[in-house]
Amino acid sequence: MPIEGLNPRKSQAERLKFDRRLLLNFDWVLLSMVFTICGIALINLYSAGSSLAAMKGGPIYVKQAVWVLIGIVFMGIFFSIDYRTIIRHAYTIYGVSIVLLLVVFFLGEITRGTQRWISFGGFSLQPSELLKLTIILVLARFYNSRGVEESYTLRKLWIPIVLVIVPFLLIMKQPDLGTAMMILIIFVSMTLFVGVNWKSIVLVVTTGILMTPLCWAVLKDYQKERILTFLDPDKDPLGSGYHIIQSIIAIGSGGIVGKGFLKGTQSQLRFLPEHQTDFVFSVFAEEWGFLGSFILIFLFLSLVLWSLRIARTSRDLLGTLIAFGIAMLIFWELFINLGMVLGIFPVVGIPLPFLSYGGSAIVVLLSSVGLLMNVSVRRFVLQP
Repeated sequence: MPIEGLNPRKSQAERLKFDRRLLLNFDWVLLSMVFTICGIALINLYSAGSSLAAMKGGPIYVKQAVWVLIGIVFMGIFFSIDYRTIIRHAYTIYGVSIVLLLVVFFLGEITRGTQRWISFGGFSLQPSELLKLTIILVLARFYNSRGVEESYTLRKLWIPIVLVIVPFLLIMKQPDLGTAMMILIIFVSMTLFVGVNWKSIVLVVTTGILMTPLCWAVLKDYQKERILTFLDPDKDPLGSGYHIIQSIIAIGSGGIVGKGFLKGTQSQLRFLPEHQTDFVFSVFAEEWGFLGSFILIFLFLSLVLWSLRIARTSRDLLGTLIAFGIAMLIFWELFINLGMVLGIFPVVGIPLPFLSYGGSAIVVLLSSVGLLMNVSVRRFVLQP
């Protein structure tokens, strides 16, 4: 299925009419949900960061606010350029992202035994975060060119498998198990969406089960410890099990209405580690309780459902694939992070979308929202 772009021979009047239709059909619902969640995130980071020593560049909520503003600029860029034009350059974007992953190994900053960030001018870029959106773009381009009417076999999937395995291995090398997992989860979600031969699914699942011992062998010691801790957090309550135990205490102590803003003892007294990143939801749940947590999760699920609605109403397969991929990115990060902080899943380092502190992550997410709005408004201007 060809990717159609904008017609450069359109008259100035036609182009102005096109722009007016984009503005008239702007997706205010999507933008309102995202800005509401970002506002909650900054308020929560203000609370989470109040117990931390001043960081280089200022408090974390100030730094995150700067990244949100940068993300809004990129959101505008990804909204204003026809998504079919962006998809034309998907493989180029993929190539640049891979190069940045390689640069990390030569110029990357080593923090706590991991090498994931490139620092420049007081800012840090995490290239592995870019791959989450990049993978959605390249898979959308590949599957759009072949359609969903055929049932894919492993032989027909060798190209997307290679496209995913290369960044997966590079990200695992950093090591960053959480982001590498997300790359695979996005691939599986989008591939199942377009249709896979059931025999291929059985073969992959069987192979995965048989390779479990090998996968265990290649994990780092701290990654193995996280899995063992997940199975029995009380085995080492002051060591590897400390994070999960303190997170569960924080969430449970919030009760129905919470302890109040800036009054969460687990975070303010710094019992809860990483409470500005992986365990940021625990801070929110302790201060705002079950009711606040319910409202926040309701907002997230509404965002995911609205994204799926955009996918369903898109006028072309390409838009559907992009919107579905972004919906899966938000959903799975939400689902896995909540599972982590509740002790349902091992701690694998997957942040809570929009809420966890991290510049690269918020810029990628807001860029993704720009693409969602792009697909949403252009269903009114594309021919059926």
